[in-house]
Formats: sequence, C-alpha cells, structure tokens
Amino acid sequence: MQITSIASGLRFDNLRGDLFGGVTAAIIALPLALAFGVASGAGPMAGLYGAIFVGFFASLFGGTATQVSGPTGPMTVVMAIVITQYAHEPALAFTVVMMGGLFQILFGVLRLGNLISLVPFTVVSGFMSGIGVIIIILQLGPLVGHAAPQGGIMAAVLALPDFYAHPNWHALAVGGLTVAMVYLMPKRISRILPAPLLALVVGSVLVLLVLNDAPVLGDIPTGAPTPHLPTLEWAALPQMLSSALVLSLLGSIDTLLTSLVADSMTRTLHKPNRELIAQGIGNMAAGLFGGIPGAGATMRTVVNIRSGGKTGLSGIIHALLLLAIILGLGPLASTIPHAVLAGILIKVGVDIIDWRYMTHIRYAPRPGVAIMFLVFGLTVFVDLILAVGVGMVAASLLFVKRMADLQIAHTHARNVSLEALLHEEEAKILARHAGHVILYHLSGPVSFGGAKGMMQGLALGNGHKVVVVDFSDVTLIDTSGAFAVEDLLHRAHAGNQHVLLAGLKPQGRKVMEGLGILKPVPREHIFNTRLEAIRYAGDMVVSGEVEKPAA
Repeated sequence: MQITSIASGLRFDNLRGDLFGGVTAAIIALPLALAFGVASGAGPMAGLYGAIFVGFFASLFGGTATQVSGPTGPMTVVMAIVITQYAHEPALAFTVVMMGGLFQILFGVLRLGNLISLVPFTVVSGFMSGIGVIIIILQLGPLVGHAAPQGGIMAAVLALPDFYAHPNWHALAVGGLTVAMVYLMPKRISRILPAPLLALVVGSVLVLLVLNDAPVLGDIPTGAPTPHLPTLEWAALPQMLSSALVLSLLGSIDTLLTSLVADSMTRTLHKPNRELIAQGIGNMAAGLFGGIPGAGATMRTVVNIRSGGKTGLSGIIHALLLLAIILGLGPLASTIPHAVLAGILIKVGVDIIDWRYMTHIRYAPRPGVAIMFLVFGLTVFVDLILAVGVGMVAASLLFVKRMADLQIAHTHARNVSLEALLHEEEAKILARHAGHVILYHLSGPVSFGGAKGMMQGLALGNGHKVVVVDFSDVTLIDTSGAFAVEDLLHRAHAGNQHVLLAGLKPQGRKVMEGLGILKPVPREHIFNTRLEAIRYAGDMVVSGEVEKPAA
C-alpha cells in the first residue's frame, strides 16, 4: 500500500466545518494533552508533542475521516510504565514508542485491522474500566498536593491514607474546584468554552494570586520540538519489543473502537488497515520528537463531528493549532497546578469506565460478567496485556463450549435459501411491497465473533422504510450481539426507518431486555413469528404509516 494512495483521501470540500471542528477539538485537546503528559511521567510538553504528531499524521493518512487522534487514558497508563522501566535512559522509552508505531504499520500492511473487531465486548469493557480506575487512583495523590509514588497502583493505594491525612490545603481547594467545574458546568456554557480549559485557566489564576502553596508544573521549555534518534540497548531489546507490542495492540484497539463510534455518528465505514498505518506513522513521529504515544480519541472525535468536521483536514487543523500554541506556551503553562490536571484526569478516568454495561450487569449473561471482572482485576492489579490475553482465551474457550453444545443440540438443522424459507403468503407480501419492506433473516449464533459482520451486512441505506429482522433461526445472542442489534436500531432510527423484530427466542429476548436494548422498540413492533411481522409491515405500507418518523 503506497503512502500517496492513503493521503489521497484528504479533501477540501468542507473547509468551514473542518475549521470549526479542528479548532474546537484543539481547545478540548490542550488541557488533556498537558494532563496526560504529566501523568505519563514524560512531562506536559511530551503530551502536547504526542497530540500534535499523532493528530497530524493520523488525520493526513488515516482511514477514519472524522477521527481526531492524540494521547488517551489507556495509552498514558502504559507509557507511564514504560517511562518507569527506562528511567535510567529516557531515550529508550521514546524508542519504544517508535517501535510501537512500526508494529502498527505492520498490522495494517498485513491487513490485521479487521481482526481487532473480534475482541469480545466483555474483554474490552473490563479492560477499559480497569484503565479508568487506574487513572483515578493515580491522580488522587496529586489532587491533594502529593506526587504519585513510585511502585505502581498498589503503592499509590497504600499511600492514600497518609496523603489525605496530611493534604496540601491549597492544592485540595483548587483540585476540588476543578472537579466541581468539570462535573457541574452547565452544558450551554461548556459548548462555548469547554470545562477542562476553563478549569485550567481559573485554577492557574487562583494559584498565581491566592493559593500559592499548591504545586505547579514549573519551568517548561518553549520552541519547536527537536528530533531524537532511536536508541537501543541490546540487553534490553526483548523487553523493549514486548513494551512496544503492548503499546501497538492497545493503540490499535483504542483507535478502532473510536472509529466505530465515528462510523455510528456519520453513517460511514472506516478503513481499519489504513487507519492502523496512519496511527503507526503518527506514533513513530511522536517518539522521534519526544512525544507520548496516542490513538483515536473518542471525546475529541465526537466534538469534531458535532462541530462540523467531516474530513481529515479538521484533525490536521487541530494539530497545527496546538503547534502554534506551544511555540509561546511555556511561561504560561509553568503556572498550571498539578491539582488542576489531576481533577481533569479524574473526570477522564470516570468517563472511561463502562457505566453502560455496569448498570445492566445484573441482567447480563453470567459467564460474560465473570470474564469482565477477571479482565478488570488483572488490568488494575497485575498487567495490562496479560489481562487482555487471559480475557481473550477465557472468552474463546467459553465460545467454543457454547458452539459445541449447540452443534450437538442442532445436528438435525440444515441451511436453506431465503426463497425456500418463505411461506407463500410471506413471499407475496414482500414482493408486493418490495420498494418499502425488506426482510433480513439471521441464523445461528449472534455473538462477539460475528456481530460486527452481521451489522455491516444489513445495508439500511437503500430506501426501504420498514426493516423486518427475523431471529427465528438464531440459536444464541450474547452481550456483543445484543449491542450489535442496538446499533442496528440506532442506524434505522437515524434513517427514519421502522424496525420490526420477529421470532426472538427466550434466551435472546432475556439478554436484550436485561441490557435495555428493547426499551426504544414499541411493543407492537415485536412479534412471535415472521409471518405476523411481515403482515404488519404490509399493513404499515398500505395505511401510509411508513411515512411517519420511526418511533
């Protein structure tokens, strides 16, 4: 794949929207990049350099037009571990970042991007929630004026009683104000001036004028970043490759999950392998110039899309604006309190936790819940990559067992074509209303392995107003499959289409009801049989109800 062919996706037909989207994303990115840089141990400017280089190259060459990339919570947690490992020679840490970028390029060239979607939802949920908890715990010390101790998460937990028994009251005041601002600021104000940026300004002014004892960032270098050539220690090479692989895998998962969010908002499909190559180029550049690694950033991507960004130009504008800011930022950034950045990161950590799954956990399938908590515990207390690996193995073994059980139970089943499947009345109704009604017949398990492929196969943008989804031959629906159905409902609603569900078995219905998937579906749009649903769809067309907005 040639770099020129990748960059050809850049367009200039949405200049106004991309300009506004890029500027807004940069305003959001500034305080977060500073905070992530400090949290990583590489310093605030390293966070900004990461936002600039990853943001620029990922947008220039990327496969998700609206995605804005930069330092993220998960990548920062891993980078903090890397910085600690190579404290004796910091250049090695940034060489690891470059190596991680090279791995990502290799993933894209080998077309491994599509395999990322095979990571089960419960594994991702446990991992991301664990990352969120790590960020929160590590920032509780700086919030009250104490530096996070060396020794990882357990050292931070053990130090908390002493930290809070002897707080720096000035730091606590400004940190508490920051947390209050990022949580309580009215939306009408935060749309104009993002809460993290306003907290950054207000906190810095308070420390400068009143709360002088709160620790601040101190002297920060200014000027354009300078390149640093890769450094290797042959004795450390195996560990460096291992750390780089962790960064690349996590960055790839983080990025492509954000790409899926962008797809759902823009009703487009990203190019995963192109996106991985672009992220790899960005991370190699970030490591070369002393920046921390990054990935697709969900918050900045959502803000970009809502502000009008539609092409990679918005991400490039975001990066160039940050570059312009850092050329004179040093004297101002030196007065930023650590407690303010800690307050911002605590909000980031809370947002990373998968609350949607947590709130429905009582009704989710028990094996999936067990895997989620297993991955969560390993992420927080043991090792990040081990957590994902163990979760994948556990989920795969569970899936194999389920499929073996179903194979034994359904050995009499056989595949049939859709035409042979339909009864005479069903076929006549569908033929009569072919331009308005379409039937999708699903069979077998709807699980983490096939959920994404199933969703991409249901082409909703073809003019049909009523979509009948037949679950009569579906043998299993797991958590990932249920959320895939939810995505279908959202896409249909956005396209003003009505969705009728037919033939849901008790197992699948229980899972989807427990997770809240069926709440937005009117009761009259759920049928026991496919024939009932098709009859109802025909009646909707005859009565003119299909012209009304979907419920």
